[in-house]
Amino acid sequence: MAATDTTVSESAPVAEFEKSLDELEALVARMEQGELSLEESVKAFERGMHLYQNCQRALDEAELRVDLLLKGADGSTRVRFDPETP
Repeated sequence: MAATDTTVSESAPVAEFEKSLDELEALVARMEQGELSLEESVKAFERGMHLYQNCQRALDEAELRVDLLLKGADGSTRVRFDPETP
């Protein structure tokens, strides 16, 4: 059961990223329609910033995990990670 707990906790940031990104995309679509009041737009912007920060934290954590996986036992990087390379 411990392995399942680890798997769930490790996948949680990814699931949270997907959820936040989906909500952010929907929010942006609503804002782009231009039918929100000023107050609604400000609240939507605030929510969007919170969702963006959630996504960025998840991406930072994923990058750190990848970097740790790529490091050798002596601390040297086995494979150079370039986030710009598809």
